[in-house]
This record gives sequence, structure tokens and C-alpha cells, in this order.
Amino acid sequence: MGTTVDECVDLDRYPVLDPDGTALAAVVDGARARLRDTGAVELTGFLTPSGIAALVADADGLAGRAHHSAGEGTAYLEFPDFSLPDDHPRLTWGHYAVGAVPYDLMPGTSLLRRLYEWEPLRALVEGVLDRGPVHRYADPFGALNLAVMHEGDELQWHFDQTDFVVSLAIQTADHGGHFEVYPRIRTADDERYDDVADALAGTRDGVVTLPMVPGTLLVFEGRHSLHRVSPVGSGLARHVGLLAYDTKPGTMGSDLLRQDRYGRTEPFATPPAVWPPA
Repeated sequence: MGTTVDECVDLDRYPVLDPDGTALAAVVDGARARLRDTGAVELTGFLTPSGIAALVADADGLAGRAHHSAGEGTAYLEFPDFSLPDDHPRLTWGHYAVGAVPYDLMPGTSLLRRLYEWEPLRALVEGVLDRGPVHRYADPFGALNLAVMHEGDELQWHFDQTDFVVSLAIQTADHGGHFEVYPRIRTADDERYDDVADALAGTRDGVVTLPMVPGTLLVFEGRHSLHRVSPVGSGLARHVGLLAYDTKPGTMGSDLLRQDRYGRTEPFATPPAVWPPA
């Protein structure tokens, strides 16, 4: 099976195998504080150098299974209200293009899959979020994705429709592919459309770039923080693992989302040995 999950995680820095220890409690407390302050916490060095190398090799083997989708979308990821003025932020469009390898195409031997299914990681995410029990998605497509971004790929400025996202930086693009954020540009009580409109028009004041150095585990609250992935240039592709959790069990995606993101709606019972399948 190759590298084990225990071998790829820096257990000295993140002692997740000692869940009741004071060392892990200090890590979790610090991460919670950063998440409360900024809406994002980067757990840098979560993977060891050898773990990064193993995840890169795993991602390289999976990347050919990615379905590429592209189009135009708004920052709100919803069907727009065309009764609004043409210059309203909810009618401001941006380009997206990204490849995604879904969970059902990842064999059990995949290190990324084994890491996602590793209970100490789920427990760490649960502790950092401090929202009560956290469950892995039940969705055979969206529970775990490998996002694959080549030259010309990007994600438009947008808000997430979920309260939080967990991602693992595996490989950084040679050029571009930066994760850029306007932290908490809106609130639950105030959409702050003027500020969002300025941001969508190109104002850079307040933009924060999260480095996403390979080996970093990111917990990000994107519902109120406008964010994007800038266009990827030539050279090395950008590989990021997207690990899906929810505070309620049994979360599933819609067929519409599956068709757009993965090009199909029916999952494979077992991952095909080769891709595309014969």
C-alpha cells in the first residue's frame, strides 16, 4: 500500500494520535482562536516532506481522471435575480474553469482517500471548528475531491454556500493559482453590496493571499469572505484536496451539481481499475 497515513502526517507538530494530550489541546486552541479572528486557519506543515512527496505522486496518478468544467458564474453561486440592476453584484459574472476527481474514482489505495477516511483527521477538524460533532459527507462524488487546475484554469470571486471548507495543499502551480480572500467582507446581517461591488470591480484594498504552501491543511469559513483562485499560468499544475465535512450526517449533493462538476450523476460502485473504463 506504500506510505501510511501516520507516516505522512507530522505527528510531532500535530499529535493527533494523542487526542487527550495537552500538546494537541494547545494546537487546537490556537487554531480555534485564529479561525475566530480571521475566518481562516492554515495548519502549516501538517504533512511531512515525505508525506508531501507521496501525496504529489498520488495526485499525479489520479489527475487523469479529472472532469473539467468551465463557464460563467456569479459570486453568489445561485441562479441570479434578473430584476436587479445590471450593475448589481448579484449580476456580476466571472469565469471559472477547474478539473475535479470525485471520491468514487479514488481507489482505496489512494493516500489522499486514506487520509480523508482517517479518524484522527476528522477529529482534528471537529476540534478546530468547535461546532459540535462533524461528519464526513455521504456523497460518493463530493465527499472528497482532488481539484486539478492547469494553465488557464481559475475560480471566480465567490462566497461559499457552506459554513466551512477544509482543503489540503498538495502541489502549487508554477505561476498563478493564488488563493485570494477579502476576509469577512459581508456579515449575516449586512450584505455590504457596495464593498462587494468594489471588490468585483477590481479594488485590491483588503485582499489577503493565503500561501497554501504544500502540506498545509486549511480550514476556511467562506460564507462571508469573498475569495477566488487566480488564473493558473503555464508549468506545474495546482493540486488541492477538498475534504468535505458537515455538522449533520448524510450530506449529499444534487444531480445538477454532479452533472456540472463531474459530467455524470450515477456513481461507480467501485473505482474503475483504469480510466476511462472500457
